[in-house]
Amino acid sequence: MATQNPPVSQTKSFSTVFLIEMWERFGFYGMQVLMVTYMVKKLGFPEADSNLIWGAASALIYATPAIGGWIGDKFIGTRRTMLTGAVVLMIGYMLLWVPTNNSLFLYAALGVIILGNGLFKPNAGNLVRKIYEGDEVKIDSAFTIYYMAVNVGSTISMLLTPWIRDYVGAHYSDALGWHTAFGVCSIGLILGLINYFFMRRTLAHIGSAPDERPLVAKNVLAVIAGGIAIIAASTFILQHQEVAKICVYVAGVIILGIFVHLIRSVEPGERAGLIAALLLTVQTIFFFIFYQQMSTSLNLFAQRNVDLDFTLFGMQIFRWIPEQFQSLNAIWIVILSPILVWIYNSLGKHGKDFPVAAKFALGFAAVAAGFFMYGLGALTAVGGQISSWYMVWGYGFYSLGEVLVSGLGLAMIARYVPARMGGFMMGAYYVASGVSQYTGSVVANFAAIPSGINNPLESLPIYTNLFNKLGFVGVGCTVIAVGMLPLMRKLSLNHALAGVPPVPPVHNEDL
Repeated sequence: MATQNPPVSQTKSFSTVFLIEMWERFGFYGMQVLMVTYMVKKLGFPEADSNLIWGAASALIYATPAIGGWIGDKFIGTRRTMLTGAVVLMIGYMLLWVPTNNSLFLYAALGVIILGNGLFKPNAGNLVRKIYEGDEVKIDSAFTIYYMAVNVGSTISMLLTPWIRDYVGAHYSDALGWHTAFGVCSIGLILGLINYFFMRRTLAHIGSAPDERPLVAKNVLAVIAGGIAIIAASTFILQHQEVAKICVYVAGVIILGIFVHLIRSVEPGERAGLIAALLLTVQTIFFFIFYQQMSTSLNLFAQRNVDLDFTLFGMQIFRWIPEQFQSLNAIWIVILSPILVWIYNSLGKHGKDFPVAAKFALGFAAVAAGFFMYGLGALTAVGGQISSWYMVWGYGFYSLGEVLVSGLGLAMIARYVPARMGGFMMGAYYVASGVSQYTGSVVANFAAIPSGINNPLESLPIYTNLFNKLGFVGVGCTVIAVGMLPLMRKLSLNHALAGVPPVPPVHNEDL
């Protein structure tokens, strides 16, 4: 009689996904933290072009998961697609390791990364949902820990890769420094894949229907052909800014049209929820315009106009590399997330939890405060450089806004959208987020510094003018969000009375 393998605990299955996700985010954010600066400083691109190229790449990175989730569900399996995505991402970062300054090679490498992210991201999240399917008590805790993996991996890499670039550049060559730092991102994926190999048994029983069947040759060939087409299309779009602009704005119009069509065609009882989802999606899109400043205008601001020394009572504590300031976002989210979860739970126990729309309003107020903080720092700047502590507190307010707005985005879709169109609407939400990130790069170009300006005293007012305007836009978003609260309350009540079945729980694990 054959012996049966002992059942695998949910914790072990979850740990396997957790670790590969942590290493994947290590690689992605390690690359992102350097990319705009690399194009400006190493490839000699104008700031405006670098911002738009990365904006287009961000839009594509957000759009492709809708395709990757479909491939995992219907063709080769959730588990296999996640693993394939990790391998493709590893190859993409390895291409960035190659010491060449050819811009076409860069676009092709980004195209591979775009494909890999599209295959990996939705399927890793789907595996976590499948591990805890039907266990409503544990799923929230699991996604909270999963979310921490994102920020632990990204914090480490955003601190590490700029240091590696500078260390290798100082001891060997500048070019080798940049490409070695990118290469470390691929090493992260290699470590994640090695770990997955040894723990793969813990996920053998988790996946979609195609995971349980042998691979079908025509499906594999179709995925390969589609992947090559995505890489080629991404490479072409990144080369041609006008094409990127047209694609992004056409996608925005299509998504808006889809929302309008669905609102007009659904059952009357479902209409209130869809209108609420549309209004909150528009607010989330505005948030991602602020979010994109982290890797563009705020990153370049740190290069020129931030004192890199952290001092306390006149004593230097430590010194940061400009790109490392981006890690403050992940650090603050790790600090703030458990605090907010505790507040939500405490209020909920007493029946005083406030609605999602109110959390969005508070989030925009926090974002506004964050951008005003940079402008406030300019008032005490020395030699055109603000204290690094203003960056700490600016990112703190900004990150609080992110947890309140972006962190609730997919949960909002889950709450208000009928289950039968949940997957499609979540894909549309991601595409809309990508459109807004490209728009954020366009906004960042209002502070693009002309090549002839090298004096921090000249660049400081250009940056702070943009940041103060973004602060006022944040105030405007707050006022609008507060003004919409009665309407949102009415729509939410009508949605609840209609009794529309909700989408299964989802969380935005990648803020």
